[in-house]
Amino acid sequence: MDKAALLQAIIGQLKHDLTTQTQAALTSREEATHEESKPENKYDMHAQEAAYLAEGQARFAAELTEAINLYLGLSPAPWPAGKAAGLGALVGVEAKGKTQFYFLGPRNGGMEVSLDDQSVTVITPSSPLGRQLLGAGIGQTILGTGRNSAAQQITAIT
Repeated sequence: MDKAALLQAIIGQLKHDLTTQTQAALTSREEATHEESKPENKYDMHAQEAAYLAEGQARFAAELTEAINLYLGLSPAPWPAGKAAGLGALVGVEAKGKTQFYFLGPRNGGMEVSLDDQSVTVITPSSPLGRQLLGAGIGQTILGTGRNSAAQQITAIT
């Protein structure tokens, strides 16, 4: 799998999310400051609620911008042979004859990206599975998390 293309797909998804979140924040801000949002009485909280929403959406947009910058800083170069998995590694894990790919990323774990008809899940080192993969090598057995707690074997690190 082409790791450079994978990184571009992850960054593309984050940029799409940023565009959506930025637009939502601007819409909420406009609603909060619109003439029709002025309170009619002391119990009318519509404008204040819209302002809180806009603030939260703007904060999330800033977090997405930070995540994009972190992913732009990762190297798309192949992982050195024999080196244990670390941040920026694409890890193949096999269980019950099926291989699942995980990308150890700095932020936004849980995101799924499809590339070459293969699904890749972004995980972070702070997740339970990420903690197991960080520092692991090919051939090492890890335990799945949640309901799928069967033993899994690392088959590739690229």
